[in-house]
Amino acid sequence: MGLKDKRYTTKWKNRRFIKSLKYAICGLITTFREERNFRFDVFAFFMVILGGFYFELDVNEWLWLLISSALVLTMEVVNTSIENIVDLTTHLETNKLAKKAKDMGSAAVLITAIFACIVAMVIFLPKIYIIFFV
Repeated sequence: MGLKDKRYTTKWKNRRFIKSLKYAICGLITTFREERNFRFDVFAFFMVILGGFYFELDVNEWLWLLISSALVLTMEVVNTSIENIVDLTTHLETNKLAKKAKDMGSAAVLITAIFACIVAMVIFLPKIYIIFFV
């Protein structure tokens, strides 16, 4: 089976990078408009960036903060996708499996957010301690 086997391609799939990028940006905008938690995460991300500039972080500290922040934002988008798919398939009716799927998606966001908070504390707390107590 070659890479050009037409049997396994979809007719609706984008073949142009610009169109794919447009749809991805549209997804980000939709998530920002519709999800309060995502807006909070974006706000927290900007606060972390400002804190990073204020404390003049080194490259490794920046990388840890940016990776953990990107993970939180990514997991929030994935969780929103899971919630929308579940709502679509259940027609918004109560279902035990639907609840489990939504709860597990939320748990993934929570785990990632806790990780990001730990990273931020490891980086920022020693710097704050030096400013106020030394």
